[in-house]
Amino acid sequence: MSESPEQVTVTLLGKSHQFSCTPGQQQALIDAVDLLNGRVDEMRQRNTVRSDHNALLLAALHLCHELLALQNDTQQAEQTLQQLTQRISTQMERA
Repeated sequence: MSESPEQVTVTLLGKSHQFSCTPGQQQALIDAVDLLNGRVDEMRQRNTVRSDHNALLLAALHLCHELLALQNDTQQAEQTLQQLTQRISTQMERA
């Protein structure tokens, strides 16, 4: 039997929002909201950001950009690891 989702109330852009999450994931949700709030604050400090909506969009875009860069780095590291593993296997077969 699966556990029912739990409700978590967080503050984003100065307003309370309630989200459902799986049991045990409450802190991860809170941490994500804290990260997003921090990024929104950074965007607000820029002179070009005039509204909460734009600050939120820019923060989300920056986070997505970072996520894509990390995924690319991970993919490259996996390819390098696979190549090294293949070289080791080849060397072991020759020995």
